[in-house]
Amino acid sequence: MSRTENALEKASRIRRSPQPVPAGRNGEPAATGAQGARIEHPHLVTSRSTFSPVAEEYKKLKARVMRMTKQEPFRNVLLVTSSVGGEGKSVTAANLALSLARDYDHSVVLIDADTRKPSLHTLLNVKPGIGLADCVADDIDIGSALVKVGNGNLQFVPAGKRHENPVELFSSQRMRTVILEMKSRYPDRYIIIDTPPVLLFAETKMISALADGIIFVVREGLAPLQHIIEALDLLKEEQLLGIVYNDAGPEGVNGTYPYHSYYRHYHSRT
Repeated sequence: MSRTENALEKASRIRRSPQPVPAGRNGEPAATGAQGARIEHPHLVTSRSTFSPVAEEYKKLKARVMRMTKQEPFRNVLLVTSSVGGEGKSVTAANLALSLARDYDHSVVLIDADTRKPSLHTLLNVKPGIGLADCVADDIDIGSALVKVGNGNLQFVPAGKRHENPVELFSSQRMRTVILEMKSRYPDRYIIIDTPPVLLFAETKMISALADGIIFVVREGLAPLQHIIEALDLLKEEQLLGIVYNDAGPEGVNGTYPYHSYYRHYHSRT
């Protein structure tokens, strides 16, 4: 059994915590989005100054990502995906981007490449406009799609208009040109790309070929182990930075497994 299978099998035995861990809002500043909109989505714990266990786990994830990518050459194009839907990949991508952008030394471009079910604009409280699909399909400069959010160190590219054939669109030479252009234009920035689940849609594999590293999100108790293994087999092993094990109990958060980061999924109080 491989290291990944061993870690996932061990993690699947972790019990869920019986109590949610809400992030406090009292007196915590919220980040500012486009046109003064406030980022207040309860799952984006890294948009606020908070010392909650969830936010601390994202800080650990950020530290690991930085350690694994800050080398020569800088591995700045990162893809975030999962095997199936509902695993928390978009929340992970947004929290990681916001966490990196809170440091004055880091600027981040967050791209929503999930044109089938875009969600980042809702999380960030940004009205969707020109996006990635428009830039690729209509040969629009990617700079016109950038929206500043947070403290100014984070820029967001919405998914853009729905396309009839995303596989054809994102496997095109124009898509490759757009990503390479961004990598060249922003050589000192992290470029984080949120993609559709890899088992459900073929374009994710196409986009992954353009990435320097892949962060794979697994939600405890959702996808069967065999599905996770099949999804990982579709991705290049050398590009895999690690697995974020989502919605794990507290033992999973405190556990230490090689090249794996764990965080407890945030549940807002109702």
